[in-house]
Amino acid sequence: MKKILAVVLLLPTVALAQAVYNWNNSPNNWVNSPNNWDNSPNNWNNSPNNWNNSPNNFGSTNGVYDNRGNRIGYEVPAPSGVINYFDNSGNRMGYKPSGR
Repeated sequence: MKKILAVVLLLPTVALAQAVYNWNNSPNNWVNSPNNWDNSPNNWNNSPNNWNNSPNNFGSTNGVYDNRGNRIGYEVPAPSGVINYFDNSGNRMGYKPSGR
């Protein structure tokens, strides 16, 4: 009886954990992976040395700023639809999964 009660109590928790884990949002998904060339900081499109991403480019439209207005990085959309976030040194800080 105790085993049945334990299974009944744990089953909703397992189902909820599966619902929260979505493959489209997973960093293990190739589309979101930093090992994917489109998401790599070594790709020229994502490099801080690219003028479009440079903190010295005051006309840049892809800057990411903190609450005090200080530029902390930049965002670069990948062809797959993923938006990659990099710090000013070119280190990938995170991503927003594709809405596809």
